[in-house]
Amino acid sequence: MSNDLAIQARGLTKKFGELVAVNNLDLDVPRAHIYGFLGPNGSGKSTTIRMLCGLLTPSAGTANVLGSRVPGDTSVLKPRIGYMTQQFSLFGDMTVFENLQFIAEIYSFPKPDRATRIDELLERYNLFQQRKQLVGTMSGGQKQRLALSCAVLHRPELLLLDEPTSAVDPQSRRDFWSNLFRLAESGTTILVSTHYMDEAERCHRLAILDHGVKVADGAPQELALQTGMHIVQVEADDPYAAQGVLAALPEVASVTQLGMRLRVLLPQAVPDPEKVIDGALRANAVTASSRLANANLEDVFVAATMKSRDKAA
Repeated sequence: MSNDLAIQARGLTKKFGELVAVNNLDLDVPRAHIYGFLGPNGSGKSTTIRMLCGLLTPSAGTANVLGSRVPGDTSVLKPRIGYMTQQFSLFGDMTVFENLQFIAEIYSFPKPDRATRIDELLERYNLFQQRKQLVGTMSGGQKQRLALSCAVLHRPELLLLDEPTSAVDPQSRRDFWSNLFRLAESGTTILVSTHYMDEAERCHRLAILDHGVKVADGAPQELALQTGMHIVQVEADDPYAAQGVLAALPEVASVTQLGMRLRVLLPQAVPDPEKVIDGALRANAVTASSRLANANLEDVFVAATMKSRDKAA
């Protein structure tokens, strides 16, 4: 494995009976990068993360994580990893400070340095005023910052985050991502799963998972140039009527309504896509205008999962 990679997986597979949760996954995660897993619930994101940190044994395939083989002896690996789950898992009947003390004990953080490290985290994650507050009385954003503080207390080389912002407000999500960028800049590798498109766009690189299969992998900007689709934006007086007309066209792969606008995906093999759309709308007396648009990450996701399901069929 290259020293530039924090994680390298080949053929990683996990089956639960007849269900294939992760199917033959290859993965290369560069060090000091934020690498995203984008996909809906049930796409295999959480299962993959649990295999990579040794909580689940793969049914097939292997991974090398920070130089340690998985499956294998994960006792060497676990102290070098921070893990933050989707569900808040700290102690609500203990104070912020007591939770941090407990985590320091779990990781055998050197006793002479604990107080300094805890104070540093309280300041960095804006929790100093809450240090004596019972965790159960805190807001969602405060709990999230505490969970991140606990995950990084022992200065892990690799931080695994499983849907970390699913239960917080937009401002807390933005603040959380600012903290992630600071960690990456200091050398921490971060693997984060999400189903939010705007979060996935913040990642240095990302993999799109669909039903346990990786259907796309790369930098968000690169993926947007590789959809294999024309993207046409349509503004219509009656977008519902326009959507009905366009969805019936054999050339159209997907139609999504965004307020009064539609985003229409057509394969690049279709010549003059605007002409196809404008002609169909005029023929059905739907007043609208159309223009070609650049692909966004949602378009990438739709195109990638569509191609994957076509292959499976």
